[in-house]
Amino acid sequence: MTRRLPILIVLALTWAALVALACNLSGSPEPPTVAPRATSTPPPTIGYATLSPAELPAEAATQPPQVAAAAPIEAELVNLVNLIEADRLMFHIDTLQNFGTRHVNSANHRSDWGIGAAHRYLVSQFEQIRAQSQGRLTVFSHPFTAEWAGVRTEGQNVVAFLTGTEAGAGTIVIGAHYDSITINFDSADALAPGANDNASGVAALLELARVLSLRPHRASIMFVAFAAEEVGRQGSIAFVKEYLAPRQIDITAMLNLDIIGSQFGPGGRVDDRNLRLFSAGPNDGSPSRHLARTLNLIAFNHVPYMNLVTQDIVDREGRYGDHMTFSDAGYAAVRFTQPMDDPARNHNDRDTIDGIQAGYLARVTKTVLTLVTALADGPRPPRGIALRDSGTGLRTLVWEPIAEASGYVVALRRPGALDYEQFEVNDPSITSITWDGFVPERFTGLAIAARDARGLMGPLSDEFKIR
Repeated sequence: MTRRLPILIVLALTWAALVALACNLSGSPEPPTVAPRATSTPPPTIGYATLSPAELPAEAATQPPQVAAAAPIEAELVNLVNLIEADRLMFHIDTLQNFGTRHVNSANHRSDWGIGAAHRYLVSQFEQIRAQSQGRLTVFSHPFTAEWAGVRTEGQNVVAFLTGTEAGAGTIVIGAHYDSITINFDSADALAPGANDNASGVAALLELARVLSLRPHRASIMFVAFAAEEVGRQGSIAFVKEYLAPRQIDITAMLNLDIIGSQFGPGGRVDDRNLRLFSAGPNDGSPSRHLARTLNLIAFNHVPYMNLVTQDIVDREGRYGDHMTFSDAGYAAVRFTQPMDDPARNHNDRDTIDGIQAGYLARVTKTVLTLVTALADGPRPPRGIALRDSGTGLRTLVWEPIAEASGYVVALRRPGALDYEQFEVNDPSITSITWDGFVPERFTGLAIAARDARGLMGPLSDEFKIR
């Protein structure tokens, strides 16, 4: 767990001294041209915990604490997340569960039942969002061939693409699978309402698309409702191989929303504060784990109503999700999942809307909205990070300045730790820090993010290894 201090540690340095530590529908369009990936593995980001005063350099620890005035970004984020409507989330879940089943082999041509009805509903919802996006959103379906239980069928992923304003800012993918399954995995006709698994994730996906498309963003954002996840991730595998890879789209992060609607677990247990975050290891060097740490740190700084709990595993034992397709292909990808599993409502006809808590689902959706806003719109991370020996037993951390920065967040990771601890540099003119703590016995890695004039934290740099 991370330790949070009730105050913002403000550090001051002179020039030489330490200052801060602190349907493919016929005729449906392709998305606009997007930037190709610059490298085989896109750089993601990190996060978590404020260092205690006792651990800061002596000069910093003696500085009087200062409580920061309410930051403009906090009020702005509150206004943003308040656009999320719980009633809309529940309406989407109710509609999707009432299609009876969304099994990959279920009916394609009925309007009231099966995967085809769900596909058309998603297209219609994204089209409504497109209409109010002032031309920013493009909607299309991605067809693929699926095979399950001896049946070959045409699956349909549904995609909405929100074009970014800044060249080179990359593309963030938000995904959720919309198919469902029952205890008999081969049955295309048995009742499989799939309210939590995964109409909850799809509802959040639609609501995020609605809110995020209201204004432009620096990075591009791609919303994808995947089919055929329950039968071996066939939809996301086809999407990565047939759509993303040939176009060399620069995917900087993939956020998978899968089973996010309930705060209740077996035996009546309740946990309404936590949200699990899964990512592929290893803990040192994995782009997906790096992304998980980034999201954790952003949540620590900007999401007071939800704790992200980083997991040291790619998914629950014996389970899988569409994020694994992306991490297998070298992209940074994570899965968000509610704090507890309820086997009594998993892959059966009991997975209905009465097991969804609207308040918890809304908070999860607001959390993801905040994280995406930071990744998409926050200042880009510093480059040129280096550690230099001072010759006096101290080491100096240096980095290149960011023109729009109002300050910096320095994240430090202890040996074996899943998450980061942080300190703040609140003077944008400070781009070097001298300290005796930059040693591998205390910290094995660090990364730096910039804050903009409103206080919004952007993504962290790649992790710099302390050796």
